Amino acid sequence: MASVNDLVRDFLEYCEIEKNHSDLTIRNYEHYLGRFLDFAERNRSTDLRPEQINLDLVRKYRLHLNRLATDMGQNLARITQNYHIIALRAFLKYLARRDIKTLSAEKLELGDSPRRQIEFLEITEVQDLLSAPEKFPAKKEIITLRDSAILETLFSTGLRISELVSLDRGQINLERGEFTVRGKGGKDRVVFLSDSASKKIKEYLAKRSDNAKPLFIHCSGAKDGLDDGEYMRLTPRSIQRIVSRYARLAGITKKVTPHMLRHSFATDLLINGADIRSVQAMLGHASITTTQIYTHITNTRLREVHKNFHGKKKN
Repeated sequence: MASVNDLVRDFLEYCEIEKNHSDLTIRNYEHYLGRFLDFAERNRSTDLRPEQINLDLVRKYRLHLNRLATDMGQNLARITQNYHIIALRAFLKYLARRDIKTLSAEKLELGDSPRRQIEFLEITEVQDLLSAPEKFPAKKEIITLRDSAILETLFSTGLRISELVSLDRGQINLERGEFTVRGKGGKDRVVFLSDSASKKIKEYLAKRSDNAKPLFIHCSGAKDGLDDGEYMRLTPRSIQRIVSRYARLAGITKKVTPHMLRHSFATDLLINGADIRSVQAMLGHASITTTQIYTHITNTRLREVHKNFHGKKKN
């Protein structure tokens, strides 16, 4: 029988080849399972065997996680502890699929964790952010047009930052105002551009005179156009800096990130009456549970509407 160390290596290869998980997911699994192996084998003279994984071992491991301090001297957050258990459950399910005797994954329950706090922009703040490039233009017009197109696209589509930076010109249908994007787990979904976003992208592309494949590129040393410039695909960090810069210029005091625009996109849809299943599809969530984090926000808005408009006497 192979040791758990060997089986974890097999599991990570399975995640890569058969499950088509992202590199980030695989790295996280490797990190979380590595921590479990380090704990389990600390006082053992031989490698851990699958049949030796039991509830008692997992209970002690969870106590270890709960008492483990980070580099900053703080305990691991509850949600981070749950990520470790989620990785362990995925590994145990893999072992069961291979008919290897071990602890049943169904016996591992996740701990309660605080509800995620979703930060988003009010619609007036979104409008201020989207208008910021025109009010505070960059030195080169092409940069202003690009930045405006980026902001409009983020709010119009709810794209993840990784999805945005991977966009190529050839995949955007500006006439139909839609395109297909490959999200987490290699799953494709259709996203839609608002008329304003389509217009901004057209203006930006009309100014470009290069043949570079990426939609959003970094330009260094360019003149009016990009003929003499050195161009390359923008990185996630570049997008973060662009969003943060225009948020400051717009006078928004919140720490605005590209992901906050994704939250704002989803919240705006739900507040205006979109059903949660449609929002799930547009965000590319595999589970409706993930999308339901936004319902707390919209329920709060409904409460405000009720308070402001219910039972008011007419003059």
